Amino acid sequence: MDATTRPHRIPPVMGVYAEKHKVFQLMQNMAEALLIFRPEDPIDFMIEHLKKDNDEVPAVFVLGPPAAGKTTISRWLCKHLSATYLNPQQLLKNKLLHRSREALQQQERQGSVSDELWAALLEDRLADVDCVKLGWVLDGFPETRAQARLLQALGVAPRHVVVLDAPEMVLVERNLGKRLDPVTQEVYHTTFDWPIDFTVQKRLIKPEGTSAQDTAKRLLESHRNIPDLLRTYPDNHKIISADQPCADVFAQALSFVQSRFRSEAPFSPRVLLLGPPGSGKSLQAALLAQKYGLVPVSFVDLLREEVAGRTALGELIKPSFESGYPVGDSVALRVLGNRLAQPDCIACGWVMHGFPRDVDQADLLRRAGLEPNRVFFLHLPTEVAAQRLCQRATDPVSGDRYHTIFKPPANEEIHLRLRRNPRDAPPRVEKKTEVYDRQVCDLEDFYEEALFVNADQDPYTVFEYLESCLVTPLPVTKPGIRSLAGSSSRQ
Repeated sequence: MDATTRPHRIPPVMGVYAEKHKVFQLMQNMAEALLIFRPEDPIDFMIEHLKKDNDEVPAVFVLGPPAAGKTTISRWLCKHLSATYLNPQQLLKNKLLHRSREALQQQERQGSVSDELWAALLEDRLADVDCVKLGWVLDGFPETRAQARLLQALGVAPRHVVVLDAPEMVLVERNLGKRLDPVTQEVYHTTFDWPIDFTVQKRLIKPEGTSAQDTAKRLLESHRNIPDLLRTYPDNHKIISADQPCADVFAQALSFVQSRFRSEAPFSPRVLLLGPPGSGKSLQAALLAQKYGLVPVSFVDLLREEVAGRTALGELIKPSFESGYPVGDSVALRVLGNRLAQPDCIACGWVMHGFPRDVDQADLLRRAGLEPNRVFFLHLPTEVAAQRLCQRATDPVSGDRYHTIFKPPANEEIHLRLRRNPRDAPPRVEKKTEVYDRQVCDLEDFYEEALFVNADQDPYTVFEYLESCLVTPLPVTKPGIRSLAGSSSRQ
């Protein structure tokens, strides 16, 4: 492909294949590994890299001041992602690491372990098969920029850095009430998280370093070190407020860890918007087209253009329009295929709505090589859809559109001459909504990597979420788990 020629007319099937199999990301990961480790035999190194097949496993640092909840969030992330939990104390006690005895002896003699030895211990641990295959979450390390730089020099680089933060008074209160179960290593709190089991209550102990004096000293050190740590990881960290319910902190951390950063790989968006009548598909398509130069493709409008142009396909479509029956799938696919094969759609990408209506049409679209690479389901309650559609009207004089609730006319004269489209009559809206509801579950199963959006909110809030998913790769999720917008839910 000649980089000096614009626009690039890349066949859509190439882009679909490249994104599905992460071709560009794979090439980038191998190039990064080559530059970091500088092997003598790059070919053998890349072969071994491909055999590991671990480019998508978690590699996470969870950092923050004392009592910010690092251990809890780290363990929850490990449980959800099936990753390996790591912390400095585990490294010291791991007798399988050949330098753990040296580290323990150094700690006994000097009261601390050198940064170089910490880095060496972690490097050895990350080479174990569980960390390589499942990924890892490191709790509370590194603590300083010097430690972070040592890890970078050894090729230990996290994909995501979660930084927890909270006001000092909150952290002090949490740390003073912290209790540790010496058997399970679970952390509890005398106020916020006291165990129900009486046996567990009896064996809880107060961890070292949780006195008021120790807490103040550790908080001071943390506040000094965190800014430098953030400069070490400028592009892949996220600061999350820990002064909120633990479930909310975890949800934000999980969403960040599953996200993938924006790629420089060539990408032509092919967006499919699905949703019930009134969910805002036309508006969102127009907004995406306006900002990103995509071609808006309305299936219904394409059919009308064919009929109005009196083309051969238009003559086949006209009887369906007159009778009210759906256009045949083969004719519909020919109309769409002709439009999506145009140079503007191939070069700039497209955003489509109105098709497919069922799984059979979706399968035809896929077999024709017209598969979208972003699919969004706009969810909207039936009563809200009816309110949006049945209350809108048009001024036949000015052509302006009004809504009796959201955009009422300015005076009575305009109100009296408003006309409603017969398509917005309540019975017709209910019928179209029922048809969509019968098909939507099968469509959701067909498009496994679809994203779900709550359309019952401000249109520009919906657009911001669609936009964020358009400019970044799809999030990494476990099989069977869908990606949801922050305030969306499946109806």
